Amino acid sequence: MSGLAGWDWAVIGAYFAALVVVVWWSSKRQDTSEDYFLAGRNIGWFAVGASLFASNIGSEHIVGLSGQGASSGMAMAHWELHAWVMIMLAWVFVPFYYRSGVFTMPEFLERRFSPAARWMLSVVSLVAYVFTKVSVTVYAGALVFEALLPDLSLHILGQVYGPFWIGAFATVIATGVYTIFGGLRAVLYTDTAQAIVLLAGSFFITLFGLRLLGGWGELISVCKTDATRFALWRPLSDPDFPWLGVLIASPVIGIWYWCTDQYIVQRTLAAKNLTNARRGAIWGGFLKVWPVMIFLIPGMIGYALHQKGMLQIPLKDSGGIQGDMVFATMVKTLLPTGLRGLVVGGLLAALMSSLSSLFNSSASLFTVDIYEKIRPGRSERHLVAVGRVATGVVVALGMLWIPVMHTIGQGGLYKYLQSVQGYLAPPITAVFLLGLFWKRINSAGAVAGLALGFILGMVKLVLEACAGAGYLESMPWLEAVATFNFLYASGVLLLISVIIIVGVSLLSPPPPAEQIAGLTYATASPEQRRENRQSWNWIDIFGTVVVLGLVLGMYTYFTVWLR
Repeated sequence: MSGLAGWDWAVIGAYFAALVVVVWWSSKRQDTSEDYFLAGRNIGWFAVGASLFASNIGSEHIVGLSGQGASSGMAMAHWELHAWVMIMLAWVFVPFYYRSGVFTMPEFLERRFSPAARWMLSVVSLVAYVFTKVSVTVYAGALVFEALLPDLSLHILGQVYGPFWIGAFATVIATGVYTIFGGLRAVLYTDTAQAIVLLAGSFFITLFGLRLLGGWGELISVCKTDATRFALWRPLSDPDFPWLGVLIASPVIGIWYWCTDQYIVQRTLAAKNLTNARRGAIWGGFLKVWPVMIFLIPGMIGYALHQKGMLQIPLKDSGGIQGDMVFATMVKTLLPTGLRGLVVGGLLAALMSSLSSLFNSSASLFTVDIYEKIRPGRSERHLVAVGRVATGVVVALGMLWIPVMHTIGQGGLYKYLQSVQGYLAPPITAVFLLGLFWKRINSAGAVAGLALGFILGMVKLVLEACAGAGYLESMPWLEAVATFNFLYASGVLLLISVIIIVGVSLLSPPPPAEQIAGLTYATASPEQRRENRQSWNWIDIFGTVVVLGLVLGMYTYFTVWLR
């Protein structure tokens, strides 16, 4: 069974009709910049947590993570068990962010360090958003259209555009429109519904796949035939995922993404109070536990079905399956009419929720951290208008980058994304952690660490691209740097960033006491400590224990499951 039938389109149509209603309602409540960028700071914990989850789970997860499951087993599960990092967000970072009343993470850096630190983080974040998250997410979503609607075509000015281009451009434009008009409130509320659809759809993929395969035991049996490839922990000799490299790089990327990135943290800043902000992060952590089961495991199920001749996954020209086509192939082959439409709705929901969150965060960064600094004193309505224009520009840049992403080739999207983030994350992670826990760190150290760390990360990325194109064959020492494992490279960049930040800070005057008052753990006032203590109770403790217990349980099980 393939393609989409009438009931499938009916389900998809109903989903988008509901989306239009939410956006229309949200657009009526956008009078101030706080309304547009932070939904009036009046969002409850359930919507905050659901938005954290849905914003994280994009098409690069559904397509790329399933593909990694088929090609490398449980190796990427470490990045999907970052629920424990979200507990750090809830208890360590959120209290400082929320009490400071900031709109953006660069704004927080300005209060802790200086305007230079704010500018640097804003520019780096915008560049990273446009050239990694937008492009990879849209590319992955377009692959889904290519698999589900292979006969779709459109004739424009004598050119024929296939399902890849139609799907890519249609979703970018539609998402841009509802983000421009609805602001963060539309993003948050549509994310809540999308998280539910996403979880339900992926659950059914796993259920139907396991039923056809013959159960969980049969999956283990197939994976045991190549246990090293599908294991959670790999030996140090493994060229891609040595266990030591995973232990180093995964937390660095996780802390940057979940605790310091505007794209994610903006959801907690929209909460109605500190209690809801923390509880939303804990609820998001609970949801974050499950991608291993609903995205990565289906990829492994698809591989097993292919090995047993029950499913035909497209092959690469060089041999081997096209991992990034596994999930879409399972959708169109295994699911009945109607349910297939629900899962396609989930795929579209994931794509649109990630893009909408990204667009809104980019608009926030540009408007609050760049435009308002260049042209201060503008009215609230003017700032909202600028935010909408900024969102439109990001949409346009994302569309322009799609043809470039189309040249990447088949497979490996999720690993590619993690490697790029592994080069961007270390200096930012170092600055935030040192800034919160050591009051001696000053602006000079923070700016030097951010600048040099970013430059070194980009050098590694460029060298890696050059080596892949064969340009470094005559320069073995540069090629050695280019091919140095991305996990270890992330750790080296973190170490260099820490040395620069600490060294420059100690060689220059300490920050004034009044500047850092209340912005580090050592300088928190008694009132701040009392407010923080009053913002949590046994419910938050219980939720934290449940999340950490689930993470520990999954690590324990998948460490021994193939023995």
